[in-house]
Amino acid sequence: MDHKNIVATIYLKDGKAVKSPKNPESAGDLATLAKLYNDSGIDKIMVFDLSTGDEEHEKNIHTIKEINRMVEIPVCGGGNINRLEDIKKLLYAGCKQVMLNGSKAVSFSLAQEGTARFGKDHINISIENVDFVFKHSAEMQTYFHEMLLMNMEMVDAVENITDLPFVVQYDTYEHEKISAILKNDCVRGVAGAFLNDPSADIMKIKSEFAKDGLTMDHFEPAVKWEDLKKNSDGMVPVIVQDYRTNEVLMLAYMTKEAFDATISCGKMTYFSRSRQELWLKGETSGHIQYVKSLTADCDYDTILAKVSQIGAACHTGNPTCFFNQIVKKDYVEKNPMKIFEEVYGIIQDRKANPKDGSYTNYLFDKGLDKILKKIGEESTEIVIAAKNPDPEEIKYEISDFLYHAMVLMVEKGVTWEDITQELAQR
Repeated sequence: MDHKNIVATIYLKDGKAVKSPKNPESAGDLATLAKLYNDSGIDKIMVFDLSTGDEEHEKNIHTIKEINRMVEIPVCGGGNINRLEDIKKLLYAGCKQVMLNGSKAVSFSLAQEGTARFGKDHINISIENVDFVFKHSAEMQTYFHEMLLMNMEMVDAVENITDLPFVVQYDTYEHEKISAILKNDCVRGVAGAFLNDPSADIMKIKSEFAKDGLTMDHFEPAVKWEDLKKNSDGMVPVIVQDYRTNEVLMLAYMTKEAFDATISCGKMTYFSRSRQELWLKGETSGHIQYVKSLTADCDYDTILAKVSQIGAACHTGNPTCFFNQIVKKDYVEKNPMKIFEEVYGIIQDRKANPKDGSYTNYLFDKGLDKILKKIGEESTEIVIAAKNPDPEEIKYEISDFLYHAMVLMVEKGVTWEDITQELAQR
């Protein structure tokens, strides 16, 4: 059974997050907000472009692209959509879906065009009254993936007209009312101001809905505390890694209370041996560790935690607690992603800080046409080398091609993360 979605909403005005379409007050730093939603347990983000002109529209599209670079959860883009080109721009900016406005006369024809071009799985519609649903009831399933109901009072009426699933907008957290609505088969999730609040404990909200029998995407441990082997103090050591880089951040200890608290809130909670009390990492410093995974080792006596680390892991301000080098042997890095990132970083630095005699700077100085010419030449060299039985030649030519491709990537502002994200979606 699919889980019920907890959906956050970001409103964009002039490339910045604001509180609502009617409240232009800042909603806070956009990057911080997006990362918080990504890590705190939100299942999907809706981003609405509140632009009124083409220049602001393009700025907000660029901002939506940046949001998609920062998050791993699905993003649905909406707002100023008036033509098929707007749908294309949002999808190309990384959005999984677009949200058309049911109050706009052009939206149904846009849905037809969008579905024909991109498939209905990418097309959603926001509904402020049941007239749109009633008028197009026979075709809703054909052209839309999902609806967003802007008013909870419409739920019964909409369910009597169509089986198309929907998310309900509800701005205050009234647990019993929302839980009852979520139990309806057609209701896919809930959105609203209470979920947009950065202080909202999303994992706690999910746990409360789960207690009502709703299927939520929240932590339910496959290994219980009783299954783990404790040390002489009744605790289990936890090795903490950054989930993206795999860098080891710290070592700490858990008691049963810390383990249960971590599972419940989705934030790493330990037992402080020096203070003899529970310790929610980052509670005072803000350097919270959001849980991505917990794994027991072969003996069930150690936990490996992969986390999204906010700020520094170490109390000294270092990114990791492990920085006091004892011995080190030089070695050649062979991790493909690390090498790509390192070379990309050098090329990026050359563009920002030109160096005399640098071939990379020569390419940047000559401009895009020269870079493209080199990529064309290197592509041809790969084809020629592929006809040669000696594999060394093709390795050399592919390396040349990848270097020049990275120069193009830096020139056009495309990162390896953009590329890997695109590949992951295929």
